[in-house]
Amino acid sequence: MTELEMYQNYWWLLIAVLGAALVFMLFVLGGQSMLLSRLSEQHRQLMVNSLGRKWELTFTSLVVFGGAFFASFPLFYSTSFGGAYWLWMSILLCFVFQAVSYEFRRKRGNLYGRVSYDVLLFIGGILGCVLLGAAVGMFFFGAPFEVTRGNLVEGTNPVISQWAPTHGLEVITCWQCLLLGFTVFFLARTLAAMYFVNNIRTDEGFERRMRRACLGNGLVFAVLFVLFAVVLILAPGYRCAADGEVIQEANLYLNNLIGMWWWGVIFLVGVVLALYGIGVTAFTRTRAGIWFSGIGAALVVIVLFAIAGYGSTCYLASTTYPASSLTLANSSSSLFTLKTMSIVSLLVPFVLAYIVYVWRKMNAAPLTDSDVSKDSHQY
Repeated sequence: MTELEMYQNYWWLLIAVLGAALVFMLFVLGGQSMLLSRLSEQHRQLMVNSLGRKWELTFTSLVVFGGAFFASFPLFYSTSFGGAYWLWMSILLCFVFQAVSYEFRRKRGNLYGRVSYDVLLFIGGILGCVLLGAAVGMFFFGAPFEVTRGNLVEGTNPVISQWAPTHGLEVITCWQCLLLGFTVFFLARTLAAMYFVNNIRTDEGFERRMRRACLGNGLVFAVLFVLFAVVLILAPGYRCAADGEVIQEANLYLNNLIGMWWWGVIFLVGVVLALYGIGVTAFTRTRAGIWFSGIGAALVVIVLFAIAGYGSTCYLASTTYPASSLTLANSSSSLFTLKTMSIVSLLVPFVLAYIVYVWRKMNAAPLTDSDVSKDSHQY
């Protein structure tokens, strides 16, 4: 392995970890999708206050995830974020709904009323999860784009990547991508129910309802995840050969799991932890289920990124021009850039430590009914 390959693999692993953190934080969007259920105003406000303490971390995770891609694999950034911009703008609009709603929901002189902002949170919660999951699905099932490097020296058309005219919206016609999108959505709802059990202390009826929601959404998530796993291991994919030719390979991701067996072991551990968290939350009195399922889901996400990018796999295959498919080798920054940014990445553990510290301070005391009646800030 050359020095450049080592840094490419390092940055892909770092992106996988950031993607796993983002998927975990999507419980905020999952919780938003539960706000229009038949709830008392007291319970709804407790849920909004609980989620409002964490929504900034979700948006920050998305920005850092995109920033890491920009620094390490700029060709992917320009191809996906620049080409499929209608898809990514739709995702960002969901986060705009989130920011505006939490800020203005209970402002004095609010012309639209709290219900209007609850509806925006609800819409953003559903679409944000489904579209983000579908966007990641393109890593496995491809997208319609073409990369023409010669355009960089073409004065009349200096655009290196060309996407289909639908600019990302075609993902809603890809049932495999939507399958992953809805899997992510029900995972987010399951984690949200666990988070409410962990963070809110109110009457027993609310807690029982959240535990039932954890079980119901968890069962749907488990079914969808099994379907996605079957579709994935049976799906063909593209791999870049030693001579640079892009070739299609049957059962590519299954072969990657077998060839890189340690990722398969981590995958099984993650699945067991995720299911265990759902079970203990639904059938016992524990409030720690979110940590088991959250860590398990994060491990599974890291493995999915690993089999999508390692082993000369095309992590973003072109369904129209296979030769344009992106790999870690042909889409990364220069060795100098990767080495320089790797020094900056050494700050990541300190950032994570700060997030953990802030999280613990925010959750030092659970939310209770008295928090709704206080004159302190309400979302």
